[in-house]
Amino acid sequence: MTGPQEISRRRMLTIAAGAAGTSIGAATIIGTSMPAPAAAKVSQKAVKYQDTPKGEQRCDNCLHFEAPSSCKTVEGTVAPEGWCMIYAKKPT
Repeated sequence: MTGPQEISRRRMLTIAAGAAGTSIGAATIIGTSMPAPAAAKVSQKAVKYQDTPKGEQRCDNCLHFEAPSSCKTVEGTVAPEGWCMIYAKKPT
């Protein structure tokens, strides 16, 4: 079980998916062609970001990494050799 300060990977992905779905749905209901705003990013602390890899898991081979130093889901600057708990290996 997780404590009040810990967020599971599943919960984090559910929150991100829900936020994206809500903003897209709102744009559809209004009938506007404006792009939906990007889903809010989570803090580095919430996903236990570290600027060192965890074994072979590194930001630069994660599905969410955006070169040179950002992430689609995590706030702030991330190191290519960093890691966090929402790491998802890029498909090969």
